[in-house]
Amino acid sequence: MNNKIAPIFVTIGRVLLALYFLLPGVMKFISWDMHVALMQKHSMVMIPVLLTAAGVFQIAAAFALILNRYTGLVSLLLAGLVLVINFSLHDFWNFSGVEGAHEMQNFVKNLGILAGLLVLAGHSGSQSDIEQR
Repeated sequence: MNNKIAPIFVTIGRVLLALYFLLPGVMKFISWDMHVALMQKHSMVMIPVLLTAAGVFQIAAAFALILNRYTGLVSLLLAGLVLVINFSLHDFWNFSGVEGAHEMQNFVKNLGILAGLLVLAGHSGSQSDIEQR
């Protein structure tokens, strides 16, 4: 790949990943009751605390990625969040029919997001990332 174009693709990917977390982070506060109901359905505990923490973290992490700050660390922390969300809220093995298929689709989609975060974390210390600053 052209060395002048590659950093542009990395920047676009980083910002798109950030938006993937920024919008749901904001929605956790705008649609609070809906998110509480979802967490209750999955028998989660300490819902207000976890929902607030997740929303604040997603928003802060998204801004860090957009600004290209602490990209490796933030990507790894977001990857951990994706894993927690995947196994606690997209537990397709506990559902059947359309609901089970929907949860499996979300679970697999999140694996793709996880992969992107791991690639971004691995790339964050590379020469092309340093040249972007």
